[in-house]
Amino acid sequence: MRLSTLPLLLLMGLFFVIPLIMTALLSFQGTQYYRLVWTWDLKVWTDVFSQVHYWTIMWRTLVMALICTLLCTVLAIPIAYGMLHRLSRWSDHITLLMVFAFLTDAVLKTFGWVLFLDRSGVLNGTLEAIGFPAASVNVLFTPNATMIGMVYNLLPYTIFTVALSMARIDGDLVLAARDAGASRLRAFVEVTLPLAKPGIWAGAVLVFVLSLGVFLEPKVMGGGTSPLAAELIRQSFETRVNWPLGAALTLVLIVIGAAALTVFGAVALWQARRVAND
Repeated sequence: MRLSTLPLLLLMGLFFVIPLIMTALLSFQGTQYYRLVWTWDLKVWTDVFSQVHYWTIMWRTLVMALICTLLCTVLAIPIAYGMLHRLSRWSDHITLLMVFAFLTDAVLKTFGWVLFLDRSGVLNGTLEAIGFPAASVNVLFTPNATMIGMVYNLLPYTIFTVALSMARIDGDLVLAARDAGASRLRAFVEVTLPLAKPGIWAGAVLVFVLSLGVFLEPKVMGGGTSPLAAELIRQSFETRVNWPLGAALTLVLIVIGAAALTVFGAVALWQARRVAND
């Protein structure tokens, strides 16, 4: 082991491994009168695996995370391409505006969407002014509103990673494809898109991991009607004061996320090997 890696290993052990072990140990305890009791049994895990409600929320969280990842990736590719090629003169200004929006507090942005999507909000007021029926859009406090908030807050991650990957592509390769008779669309699909896959995969993984832990959007924009795993864990720790249950659900979410990332990695590796063989 190199000495230069020691600080990284210490940080990983102090802020990841040790808390993870403590969380695992906590899941084998119990509670009594809202107080932690060191019982060392499997009662919490029995409850977790026997309650369908918990797994329904976990499944909903996984599906929402996958949909959010897909939407962010699909939206980020044309936006990043447009910033680098169609709007190259203003790309720095657009990036700066995106950074300002990204650094704005998520609570403010989320409540801004609530004001925009409310039945008497900006969107419905504008539609009513141009002749549509009152409250034409009734999406607030539904899973669709939750998805809108998730995509809006996480989209910059994919845009930045995809844009960085596209910026490193040699422009002569695209010009060569155009000189060979490829249309602009075909050059994008067969040259730009394959070479941008590292950034696409990186952005997708980043958004997927972050979307597994969202709790603000389901609570504020979704109205709490369809809670996700992070909100369930928060309630277990804070509202119900059941730390062992919260710890067990945290470990379940970590395992689900790790399994999904393993599938992501396997697919990416398979594609890389297929391209290498071709």
